[in-house]
Amino acid sequence: MNDFTRPQKTPITPPVEAHANGLHIWGRLSSINVRKVVWAAQEVGVPFVRTDAGAGFGLVNTPAYLQMNPNAMVPVLQDGPLTLWESNTIVRYLCAKYAPGTLYPEALADRFDAERWMDWQQTALNPAGRHAFLQLIRTPVEQRKPDVIQTSNQETEALLSILDTQLGQHAFVAGPQFTMADIPVACELHRWLGLPQNRLPHHHIERWYHTLLQRPASRGVLDLALS
Repeated sequence: MNDFTRPQKTPITPPVEAHANGLHIWGRLSSINVRKVVWAAQEVGVPFVRTDAGAGFGLVNTPAYLQMNPNAMVPVLQDGPLTLWESNTIVRYLCAKYAPGTLYPEALADRFDAERWMDWQQTALNPAGRHAFLQLIRTPVEQRKPDVIQTSNQETEALLSILDTQLGQHAFVAGPQFTMADIPVACELHRWLGLPQNRLPHHHIERWYHTLLQRPASRGVLDLALS
């Protein structure tokens, strides 16, 4: 595990007093939404610490954690006195603060093009693919429902055709340069490509995804096994 993502398992204390300086990410790396935030933090080059939380690690229902995120979900980001939840919002914040004009486009049209694809990941691509993921990765074989997997696959493949067309016209999701938009969409593709099943070819997606695998900041995220 690299220095950026070293986990800490110290007891939760009130966020502002305990974390007046520096970035602190709360959440387990098995969560796609935590992976987005970790990659964004690594991409902007700001050191951070991460505390495992959620699922088997617990913590999310403790009073101190609920003070940070009343939804009892991961991730949570603390940046000095600021506490944020919602993964794509955290990605936007990190890119806006630490990489304006590059990961966070300054031109309004370019910025909202990136915003659009980030919202698409969250509202379309993720809901379509999550059922296949839950069935194939987190459900015992004898309890899996083939019809649920099939429906999820069909819905996802239709959306991937849209993404493949976009990437056939642009090097990256929102244009000629890597931006914040690529992070959540690629994290979704990481999950999809890790499922133990056959998939239709999408050559432009494959080209783009291979490019992202070469980015040093994607290590510890896109190379993780699903769980």
